[in-house]
Amino acid sequence: VQLVESGGGLVQGGGSLRLSCAASGRTSSIARMAWYRQAPGKQQRELVASIASGGGNPNYADSVKGRFTLSRDNARNTMYLQMNSLKPEDTAVYYCSAIVLEELELHDYWGQGTQVTVSS
Repeated sequence: VQLVESGGGLVQGGGSLRLSCAASGRTSSIARMAWYRQAPGKQQRELVASIASGGGNPNYADSVKGRFTLSRDNARNTMYLQMNSLKPEDTAVYYCSAIVLEELELHDYWGQGTQVTVSS
């Protein structure tokens, strides 16, 4: 599975951005997709939002609930993250992730990341 993010950029606080993650390859084997972010100076990536391929509602980190919306276009194998009311603390590199079932094992795949910078 290959994942390609797009849509990052520089935005003023209170603004909006929409990130996209296009998946290709064995997309039928994807069990879960998610957005993570890694803020400047932090070593760990934070789970922002996720959704299971089998259906159900997305899950969100408390820090983004009510502001971010995850959606999927299954026909285009693309996942989106609509980010509204952006804050400077949302500044990070945002990564798309897919958990893929391959030969009875789960594997993590990551995109290259897209930079989101929110100015105050």
